[in-house]
Amino acid sequence: MILYPAIDLKGGQCVRLLRGDIDAATVFGDDPAAQARSFAAAGCAWLHLVDLDGAFAGRPMNVTAVEAILAAVAIPVQLGGGIRDRATIEAWLDRGVARVILGTAALRDPALVREAARAHPGRVAVGIDARDGKVGVEGWAETSATTATDLARRFENAGVAAIIYTDIDRDGAMQGPNVVATAALARAVRVPVIASGGVSSLADLAALKASGAPLDGAITGRALYEGRIDLAEAVRLLAA
Repeated sequence: MILYPAIDLKGGQCVRLLRGDIDAATVFGDDPAAQARSFAAAGCAWLHLVDLDGAFAGRPMNVTAVEAILAAVAIPVQLGGGIRDRATIEAWLDRGVARVILGTAALRDPALVREAARAHPGRVAVGIDARDGKVGVEGWAETSATTATDLARRFENAGVAAIIYTDIDRDGAMQGPNVVATAALARAVRVPVIASGGVSSLADLAALKASGAPLDGAITGRALYEGRIDLAEAVRLLAA
């Protein structure tokens, strides 16, 4: 499994939200590039970036911060937030983003996901964020009637690189991931699944790994910023 340290961007700063509430943002730093270098130096193999302002606006908003991160590290970066058309996908991939994450677009414009995945093999992921099993969109401001599993199955043969599954009610709450739901989704589809939301300790990472589900990796953010997880130790745990 791969550990994906998260850098969530709001107003050019590194922040974490509580359960997706944009008004409950905690600022952890004003130099995203320096944070990225720190994560890379600790041995992580990937970075997970989210343009939070972009997720709400529907278009990229933290371009300068993302470009600074891309210039600061050599490891691959995956990015989500405000990526909802082909031009934006192409622009980010051209700038050096290794993998774009389509969330709202996956529900509202599935043809876009399939077209992009065909055009860029291995470089398009689907972000599925769920509250009580139902998919959230528009920066989690809205909840649809579609279940996470149903949405994931729509892209099984689309060629997407991964599904990033986030339990919204666990995100930023430091209460542990939803291991049962995450493992069930990973077993229900053939696309690699990355766990997100609530990972707050090495024990949480061990529980995801011990689930036996074919998980590709796990994302964590607040626990790293608050010092609850040692990144180098976490990388070793998941790689073992």
